Amino acid sequence: MTNSRAEAAYLRAAAAFRNPTLDLLHGRYAPFVVAALSIIFTADRPSVAVSDAHVEVSEMVDELRAAGYDEGERALPAGTGRDICRYWVRVGWLVLQIDDGTEVYRLSAQAVGALEIAGRAGGRRARVSRSRVRTLLESVDQLTRSAETDPAERRARLLAERAAIDAKLASLENDPFEPVDDDQLLEEAENVLHLSRELPADFTRVAESINAMQRDVIAELRRDVRPAGEVLREYLHRGEHVMEATPEGRAFAGALNLIGDPEHIDRLTEQLGALLARPFARLMPTDERGELRAIAKRVEQGVQEVLVAQRRASHVITTQVRTHDPARDREVDELLRSVMSGLQSWVPESSARDRVEPLRRFPTAGIGHLRQSVSDPRPPSAPAPLHEAADQAEFVDADTRAWGGPLYRELEEHVSGLDTERFDLGAAFEAIETGGARRPVDLLGLLEIAHRNGMVEEESVSVVEAVRPDGTVRSFAFGAVTARTVKEEVTDD
Repeated sequence: MTNSRAEAAYLRAAAAFRNPTLDLLHGRYAPFVVAALSIIFTADRPSVAVSDAHVEVSEMVDELRAAGYDEGERALPAGTGRDICRYWVRVGWLVLQIDDGTEVYRLSAQAVGALEIAGRAGGRRARVSRSRVRTLLESVDQLTRSAETDPAERRARLLAERAAIDAKLASLENDPFEPVDDDQLLEEAENVLHLSRELPADFTRVAESINAMQRDVIAELRRDVRPAGEVLREYLHRGEHVMEATPEGRAFAGALNLIGDPEHIDRLTEQLGALLARPFARLMPTDERGELRAIAKRVEQGVQEVLVAQRRASHVITTQVRTHDPARDREVDELLRSVMSGLQSWVPESSARDRVEPLRRFPTAGIGHLRQSVSDPRPPSAPAPLHEAADQAEFVDADTRAWGGPLYRELEEHVSGLDTERFDLGAAFEAIETGGARRPVDLLGLLEIAHRNGMVEEESVSVVEAVRPDGTVRSFAFGAVTARTVKEEVTDD
């Protein structure tokens, strides 16, 4: 029993030391790592361009090496700043991201936690103060109230709280006011700083959990062979509700109700500014005053970091789902597996000097000859003119040609037979015999002929009656129109 308990405890400790947080603090170059990360990444600079970080790390190594800090316990890592930063990315202390098209480094949640632990260990030790005990008691009391299911008990607690508040108000009215001494205010400020130091790591942990969930979703999507419609519905829903997909995200969503409103951040900034203006704040060390002033900014940056991770994950998942093609993904996977299989079979049989000629372009199909020109698409001659076949047309019930367009030939013959040089369109239409070109559509045809013959609009109004092929009569009113009468020229054949 003793051996099993010892073994279990040892395995837990070994797993804890494999965590990047303890690995960072336990490594050979831990002092340099902590110093470099704490200088490069600050509350005002949560992300750093990759090129800038490489230069700054190289300068720190050269400066410390020139000062003699490269012996024994003060050993410094070898390599360039790029090599050092890439190693930190590989072991999980830095996160490489794309920000507005630029590669940047960000601290991982493990690195933030390690810096917070190192800061607490290197600074003033935490004391068992009144404010810390009160914070613990208030947290336990809040947990007890939240877990209470009896309405009567909850009501009794609220009444007791109201009675305590009323007693404090009465004390302020009747007794002389005694301000809180500076020692207690300093304890309260230390407690606030202690609580605030854990927030950056918490925010970063939420963002990393969302990013990890995004990678898992994309990996599952690539392996998914279900119908496209079913895949779209499920993964689009997961993309829209990405914040609810992890325990950290759900916890942050609840905390966002307290700190997500910009008014709350502004109020927090005003409160911290007012505290720093109090006399007790002058007794605080300079670094602690700066840390207290930066709390609101750190909270705002943490919220922004999580929301950016949420939007990025939703966008990536939605884009991947919309472009999801299982057949293409399977082809790519098969191609990659064939490449890996070829490498595994080639590496044991090859030497260090063997080279593989790269494929610089895809092979082309061996086609003998392609047609380079086409024949003239125009016909060799004009088509034959259409023949009049009106007498050969056969109709089942009635002659449907009466419902067709204007009878231009009959209308032109009617106009050319008028005795005046100019004719009134309405009078000319009324002069057509019923059964001829007297339909509504013929009125439009006559208007078109008048337009060709120099139409002039008058100020009076013409009213005509048109007769449809079925015998129904329609009346039309329009502005009076006159036009020239064009006589048909008779030529001798």
